Amino acid sequence: MKVSIITRHFITNYGSLCQSYALQRVIESMGYEVDIIDYIREDEDYRHITSTLVKKSDFWNKNFLTRFIYKLLQNPNYIIGGRAFEKYRLKYLNMTKLYSSFEELKKDPPEADIYCTGSDQVWGTIGNDRYDKAYFLEFAEGKKCISYAASFGKTKFDDEYITNLSRLVKKYSALLMREKSAVDILEKLKLDNVKQVLDPTLLLDKNEWLDLAEGEIKDKDYVLIYQLHRNKRMDQYAKEFAKKTGLKLIRVSPSLHHINRGGKFVYLPNLGEFLSYINNAKYIITDSFHGTAFAINFNKDFVDILPGETATRNQSILELTGLDDRILRDYGDFSFIDRHIDYDKVNDIIGRKRVESLDYLSQSLKN
Repeated sequence: MKVSIITRHFITNYGSLCQSYALQRVIESMGYEVDIIDYIREDEDYRHITSTLVKKSDFWNKNFLTRFIYKLLQNPNYIIGGRAFEKYRLKYLNMTKLYSSFEELKKDPPEADIYCTGSDQVWGTIGNDRYDKAYFLEFAEGKKCISYAASFGKTKFDDEYITNLSRLVKKYSALLMREKSAVDILEKLKLDNVKQVLDPTLLLDKNEWLDLAEGEIKDKDYVLIYQLHRNKRMDQYAKEFAKKTGLKLIRVSPSLHHINRGGKFVYLPNLGEFLSYINNAKYIITDSFHGTAFAINFNKDFVDILPGETATRNQSILELTGLDDRILRDYGDFSFIDRHIDYDKVNDIIGRKRVESLDYLSQSLKN
């Protein structure tokens, strides 16, 4: 039996790569042949992404000159990072041929017995569209469809989107969702095949991830900052936090523009190095969902800074594990330095939820 997964595998960040790899590996371990549908819309391709992003900025989208300056500044960053992650995908993912549009995918979909909408923000805004039919498997006519750890990324939608959603998810025999908020949205549509599951990265334990570590990094016992969103207060907080601990601050990022945000800058580490930096950290400060997930999986003391309108992703895993007290609510609060996490209880919760999630996934593939 063959399973084809469509997910946000191509974004230039470690979470996108890791969740794709983890789901692929887990389903393979259940005895299936698995591939990742290499669906990369032209407006999200790293070679064209600046044209998409500039349209979302009131400041940079004012006129031809500001758009030109934005692209001149941003293009090198996206090209270098995009090429690096392209290599990482080729190394870790089993991918189909490249599809650049929904029309291409619908005309010649990859052969599979089961199609799966994978994890991450697959059912939210895509590029300049409110949603993308490809991630709702509209190309998979007459085939079994499931989702695993799919996410909307936010909680508020207008009536038109909810009406479309009701139609789009009817084909799914199992709707396994990552956030409790996503379960709530679907249950309001009177669906009875909805379950909450762990993000794929949490289906693999720490040792399975460390099998991918390559070489030994020199740094030990530092404050690691893994940041995705622009937040000057977060930058300053991390510097003050490290100073109060007496430890070095290290910043890992696939974005060259983060070089001036504070800390020893580690640019574009490979996946194994990224995992090693998490493993060797004494504290982690992050606004990333997957940064939070890896901090929990690796049993690290961490501070979580919620990322605005997509905060529901972080909140869901923190509430599930009883760690919502790790959310920073006051930039003057450094009590996390001495408030260490009791991971016996957390690991028990993750362990039980991992078994449950794997069972839901196995049953959804079989039934």
